[in-house]
Amino acid sequence: MATSGANGAVYDVGVIGGGFTGPLLAAVLARSGVRTVLLAPGAGQGAGPDIAVGETVVPYASALLRVVARRYDVPELEALATLKGVERDVSPRCGVMRNMGFVLHREGLRQHPGEVYQVVNPKVVADPPHLWREDTDGYLLDVARHHGADVRTGPGARVEKVRIDPEAGAWLRTADGTTCEVRYVVDADGRGSPLARELGLREDPPAPRHRSRTLSTLMTGVLPYDETPAGRLHGQPSPWHEGTLHHVFDGGWLRVVPFGNQRRSSPGSPCAVALTLDARRHPFAEGRPAEEELRAVLRRFPDIGAQFGQAVAAGPWTSTGRRSQYSRRHPVGDRYCLAAHAAGSFDPLYARGPAYGLEVVSSLARPLIDAARDGDWSTARFRHVADLQRRLLAAQDDLAYASFVAFRDHGLFNAVVRVWTLGTVLGALAVEDACAAFGRTGDDTVFRTLEPGRRPGAPSAGADHFDSLGPLARTLCEEVERGARTPRDAAEHLFAALRAADYVPPSLGLADPTDRFFHNTPARLLRAARWVRTEAPEETAALLKSAMGGLVRERFAGRRRRQGDST
Repeated sequence: MATSGANGAVYDVGVIGGGFTGPLLAAVLARSGVRTVLLAPGAGQGAGPDIAVGETVVPYASALLRVVARRYDVPELEALATLKGVERDVSPRCGVMRNMGFVLHREGLRQHPGEVYQVVNPKVVADPPHLWREDTDGYLLDVARHHGADVRTGPGARVEKVRIDPEAGAWLRTADGTTCEVRYVVDADGRGSPLARELGLREDPPAPRHRSRTLSTLMTGVLPYDETPAGRLHGQPSPWHEGTLHHVFDGGWLRVVPFGNQRRSSPGSPCAVALTLDARRHPFAEGRPAEEELRAVLRRFPDIGAQFGQAVAAGPWTSTGRRSQYSRRHPVGDRYCLAAHAAGSFDPLYARGPAYGLEVVSSLARPLIDAARDGDWSTARFRHVADLQRRLLAAQDDLAYASFVAFRDHGLFNAVVRVWTLGTVLGALAVEDACAAFGRTGDDTVFRTLEPGRRPGAPSAGADHFDSLGPLARTLCEEVERGARTPRDAAEHLFAALRAADYVPPSLGLADPTDRFFHNTPARLLRAARWVRTEAPEETAALLKSAMGGLVRERFAGRRRRQGDST
């Protein structure tokens, strides 16, 4: 059996998986001089683990891309953080993500114009993109190859056998009969993780308690929701079609991610469409066409149907089968790590997929680089990555479970969605603060503050309170589901908890149930700045000043770069 390295070379790290996380990690490692082989059998076929449900880059994920790019000196990654960067360096087949929208529907009824919620990106944030995964995944493969990773693609790169020796490393046998000898193996191959299969790491029952399943595809002929009769009635600050739109209803949600929503778009550009259903109420039926399930939902909710009257699938449907959620026992062990979607998966609500991979890569790459330099591959060195992934899974599971219960009542969903908003805003600010500090000092350790032993997004001030919000939302919604509490009472409890968050500027309206749009206008930001100067807790004030200053400098730097490119 042949050995894959040139002249029998042994690699430091073998990375399995050709979606988003695997090539990203391989690029980072190779750039730092780690001898890396990337085995990506599905590369170039848009076969990432969250294809068609992971294209949205929210500002938090955009900031994480810059963190990974700067922390590990891989500047090509920054192109994926903004629409301008993707258009310039990656692909014109992208869209713009200026808002995250939620429209609640009731079966058989017209949509109520007041039952909507929209989070609008502040002007100081450069427009994030909707990623066309086939192109961006291919771009990441090229970046990994450029920095020196040995990139293997195609069916022959499929890992069929794994053997691990805790003292020496691992041997990966691929479908073409080659054996790769590595000091450490990272499996980022999602649901089909060959390492989890070989080592029997499937967790049954899985750690996530929420149960849902997802069907997804690309569709053409999807009418912008703003052009439908119901979509014209909301008065929202940003057009629905300029962002990611979620139609939510009792029992599930339908996401629309447009690619033809910015001025350079090609005529007839498709949308990525994902339908996620409560697997308990809508169980998987073998052989039932996905298109049939979508049309059944559209018939039940006429104002969603109006958007899809002329829509047709432009590619194959993908399905998570009976359940989207899974988890693995021991995601970190002797000489191996299961990364991101190989370690576990959750409901894709709130577009958590890209951020999940980036959080794991940022945390995992540094100990891998250090191990390649000093030869210490001990399991203890990587155990924090397993803890991080468990926290990420638990946090999203709490929010997804609470949201699905809340879909039946607008008042309750109006409260639950604010918990997500607070987390994504605080998370983005914490990342921007670290970026700003790194720009001032060049000290890599500022990024390690993003890996605390608490829930993702927790601020330095008010951490305990913030940590309690996700579990509180879940507990309240569990009580609603079993009839022990009314949705109205649960919503009031959540809004009371949000009002108690003294680390959030009140002018942003996050705890005001009548404020349907999280839109940071100049007037609101001015009042927030006054609050920071006069009332904010000291740690909160420092975070907001640093993060906002960094954002402003980032925006001006981006403008200077674009002006330089045009001259």
